[in-house]
Amino acid sequence: MPAMNTPQFDWVRSRLRNRPRPVPPIYQPEVGARVVSFAADHPDRRADYVGLSATLTVTANKVVPELLDRYLARSGYDAQQTDEPDDPERLDNLVAPVPGAYAAHGRFDGRAHRRSPWTWLARHR
Repeated sequence: MPAMNTPQFDWVRSRLRNRPRPVPPIYQPEVGARVVSFAADHPDRRADYVGLSATLTVTANKVVPELLDRYLARSGYDAQQTDEPDDPERLDNLVAPVPGAYAAHGRFDGRAHRRSPWTWLARHR
């Protein structure tokens, strides 16, 4: 699965200096849920990926894993955080649930894709 726009980035314990975020491209949780549902209904399929980025990542890791490791070592740390400083007093869910009402979507609705044409094509081959 690629990055999903879920509320985990608001309650996860983090030691990053800035607020955590999903590494783009970001998809709405429903996109991932459709793939999981499809996979459950088609157990004969070996693998289903959400989005082109996930497919390319899995393929690159099979072909040139050391290249992918070097790329992620250089870019992964910064890609996982926003430019906004994190609140060191923010509650996290490591030991107990964070109080409040939460929905399936996180705070990245404006950046999250509602569909994945690549995933649709892969399912309808």
